[in-house]
Amino acid sequence: MPCRFSLGLLLGCVATAQAGAQPAPSTAPVTRAQGAFATGRHPNLMAEAGHSEAEIQARLNSAFEQLFHGDKQTQAIYYEAGRNSDGPLAYITDVANHDVRTEGMSYGMMAAVQMNRKAEFDAIWNWANTYMLITDPANPSAGYYAWSMNSDGTPRSDGPAPDGEEYFAMSLLFAAHRWGNGSGLYDYQAQAERILRIMRHHPVVTATGPFRIHPADPPFVPRGRDGKPFPPRSTTVGPMVDEAHSMIVFVPSAGGNTFSDPSYHLPHFYQLWAMWGPPEDREFWRRAATVSRNYFVAVTGPNTGLSADYTNFDGSPHRTPFNPHSADFSYDSWRTASNWAVDQAWFEANPNAQVLSDRIQSFLTSQGIHTFADQYTLSGTPLSTRHSPGMVATTATSGLAASHTAARAAFLAELWNTSVPSGEQRYYDGLLYFISMLHTTGNFRIWMPDASGK
Repeated sequence: MPCRFSLGLLLGCVATAQAGAQPAPSTAPVTRAQGAFATGRHPNLMAEAGHSEAEIQARLNSAFEQLFHGDKQTQAIYYEAGRNSDGPLAYITDVANHDVRTEGMSYGMMAAVQMNRKAEFDAIWNWANTYMLITDPANPSAGYYAWSMNSDGTPRSDGPAPDGEEYFAMSLLFAAHRWGNGSGLYDYQAQAERILRIMRHHPVVTATGPFRIHPADPPFVPRGRDGKPFPPRSTTVGPMVDEAHSMIVFVPSAGGNTFSDPSYHLPHFYQLWAMWGPPEDREFWRRAATVSRNYFVAVTGPNTGLSADYTNFDGSPHRTPFNPHSADFSYDSWRTASNWAVDQAWFEANPNAQVLSDRIQSFLTSQGIHTFADQYTLSGTPLSTRHSPGMVATTATSGLAASHTAARAAFLAELWNTSVPSGEQRYYDGLLYFISMLHTTGNFRIWMPDASGK
């Protein structure tokens, strides 16, 4: 897979019948009488497809062991990195791009809490706070986590990306509910609330770089692809949400806070934050959940169900100079369909989710279930020749909201028959594969405050 365009380059059948008819926005209220949140039953699509519980648990265990503790050259993305006064340290790395990202670190923590692997969870969280947490008060992003770092703890960025903070907060709340709270760094509830508060209430700060991650660090000087340093720049950083639109932004700095990324929209998390997060923010997250459910309709192609990497607040594609596929279905976009489907499985609050899932699964099976491309225009023209296991996985997860069609069955079979990703591209493909296996087997659970693991 080519390099994913993101903040680094900013710094340097059913579907056919319904094609063209977009669903109407939803104003449906959410109650406890709907979905896995209320019933405690998470759909197990792989069991429905005929796989035994023993098979499923063996697959999950072997996949976790491979990605976390397999061969360091070809299989693992988790690396132990010594210890400090807070305990062991470990990081998740993008082996193809040679960096550590808040995306992967937070996904790794979510995988660990779902698999009851507290040691790995704590080691990742310790590394994130030791190296990625921005503590220099002169950096306008202070309080957030730098989205990309070298594995030695030196920076490759000096600002955040919201998907990392979102998954950090949710995995910490689940950890608090499943394992209970410790002290300091391991008071999971307090740490989650800290992140949720700063996501919405970070002050608007303007400063001129270069910036540091920690006060004693040398300044981080961003460089272009040619290796030349960018000139000092004035940067304004604020919250990770747009209050007027009640939605997450692409990045909380000027320029990136004027549009969004559909794959960052996690209404199933927001609905939980509206119950478990800081009381003063609960109404905001309740609104954000409804907004995101409607946003999925606005951002998807009416004939394909594909969404763009970046979109304006009205749902139209957003083009950027640093990502040539920002207005197309590309690497970030793979996650969008799984987001609306998991939300529907948990809360059944989006009557449009089934149409959207049927649409994307039908379109991609028409492209060839074993061969479809991993990038498209929103109208369905292929932009690549690679077939990616990560995209297979997330689209299989969209089956949580799909009709019982041949396309849904084909995607579940394709995911089950896909090997755990290894080799150079094992980071993104591997994490999406594992997270999707958790979802499609009913093992990505809502861990409730009473630790019932509904």
